[in-house]
Amino acid sequence: MNKVTKRLYFDNPYQVEFKANVIGREVYEKKPALILDQTCFYPESGGQLADKGRINGVEVLDVLEKDAKILHVMQSEVESDKVNGVIEWETRFDHMQQHSGQHILSQCFDTLFDAKTLSFHLGLRASTVEIDKRDITEDEVDKVETLANEIVFQDEEICTYITPEEMIEKVPLRKPPQKKGHIRVVQISDFDYSACGGTHPNKTGEIGLIKILKWERIRNNLRFEFVCGRRALIDYGIKNRVIREVATKFNVGEGDLVGSIDKLIVDFKDQRRRLRKAQEKILDIEAQEIMRNAKGDVIKEVFSGRPPEEMRFLALSIIRSGKYIVLFGTNLQDRVHLVLASSESLGRDMRDLIPVVSPLIGGKGGGRPTFVEIAGQKEENLKLALDKASEFLGV
Repeated sequence: MNKVTKRLYFDNPYQVEFKANVIGREVYEKKPALILDQTCFYPESGGQLADKGRINGVEVLDVLEKDAKILHVMQSEVESDKVNGVIEWETRFDHMQQHSGQHILSQCFDTLFDAKTLSFHLGLRASTVEIDKRDITEDEVDKVETLANEIVFQDEEICTYITPEEMIEKVPLRKPPQKKGHIRVVQISDFDYSACGGTHPNKTGEIGLIKILKWERIRNNLRFEFVCGRRALIDYGIKNRVIREVATKFNVGEGDLVGSIDKLIVDFKDQRRRLRKAQEKILDIEAQEIMRNAKGDVIKEVFSGRPPEEMRFLALSIIRSGKYIVLFGTNLQDRVHLVLASSESLGRDMRDLIPVVSPLIGGKGGGRPTFVEIAGQKEENLKLALDKASEFLGV
């Protein structure tokens, strides 16, 4: 019968050092793994990441539950059967802040919108919670944040206790427990009751600021990304620095920054429109020059680095101005692009060229009878592809 590891983090989540006996050894993904009679290391579960730390000075790579055993996956072998473990407090406290913040956020969504929590994931930079709600407004998000931080600022007590399965119905849990038997309850004052095996601080004030960063639709629900405590401080510092630097570049106050950016976008779009019109006039002149210098009704040319949109404009301008067949190609760093066009009055179907030239440049293409584009990778065959197109057309 397997011995059960005593989970010291249940009794005291603030304990960072412990002594233990090795009661089992395994190999997990080619790494040695220890099973101890007791541990402060939290194994990854319930959306919460595993603790970091060292055992007898050897780094703990991962902590996980397997077949009801807690495996401490080690960087290298630990020879002694009596060990001293030390968890990384900064990581533990960060996880306590994020997980407890999730409890509060989930209860806020439930209280304000009767929206249930479907999943939770504690990430390395930010955490996410999926909520059974189809849409939300900025004002509603503000209400959730305000209520969540009210609970933090009130410094409410967080307590944990074990409840027998037959008594669990008397506890107003936010959602039914997923496990049977004795249930561990995490209670935040009279605000939230959750069945949870994670680590949590003693007071909500230790969680620090709770901030929702963004949200997105997923499976007809909403997934919210959030940070708490030190993570919120770091996030605020980064964003405040960016806003301050951008405001300095615009020479405006931070409150006027959005208006300045909006004006810049309008000006940029106007300048881009003006530039496009000027470029089109230049291309029209170039198209006329190409037609004047043409030695027949077939215009074939290889460009170097010319944007496909310019070739497209030139080709269309030419075939609309007279009876021409246009075979253009361009080298674009590690790829090539072909534009093959014909005046409608010539009755050619340029799509017939696709199976002829596509294999030569290792590409694919499509279009309509008078206009085809093909993109490929074999730039060394660009000229050959245009020659084959000309040969196939018999021109």
